[in-house]
Amino acid sequence: MALLCDMRVVEESAIMGVFCRRFGVPLIDGGTVRLPKLIGLSRALDLILTGRPVTAQEALQFGLANRVVPDGTALEEAIKLANEIAAFPQECMKADRKSAYYATYEGQSFDDAMIFEHKTGKPIIMKESVKGAGRFTQGVGKSGSFEAFKSNL
Repeated sequence: MALLCDMRVVEESAIMGVFCRRFGVPLIDGGTVRLPKLIGLSRALDLILTGRPVTAQEALQFGLANRVVPDGTALEEAIKLANEIAAFPQECMKADRKSAYYATYEGQSFDDAMIFEHKTGKPIIMKESVKGAGRFTQGVGKSGSFEAFKSNL
């Protein structure tokens, strides 16, 4: 189930794995497709073939988890992360997300993925980018600051 999420926030005591291996249940939910794309074939095969448990820290090292948070705070931190993402210009974010998924799962080549990225992103320039660039030239977000975006949360 976690592989269906764009990002995964897990608690320090979390244990993840492909536990169906132990019971002879094949991965027919996209696990053999998504997991290698997410963490690489070698690491994916380690989990798929052995069915071994993975700690939160190892999941973070693998790229299976994006954030490890103290026990009891995962939901709160996931909502906080979702709100941070929601504070950004949405059309740009959705176009970039769509392009990343296309490049990973559908793109036939590097050039194909680059063309898709350009076609998907170009219409956003007039909708959100010009205004955003204007805010940046006025000092908003310079030096990596997120302060101006926090007011939207």
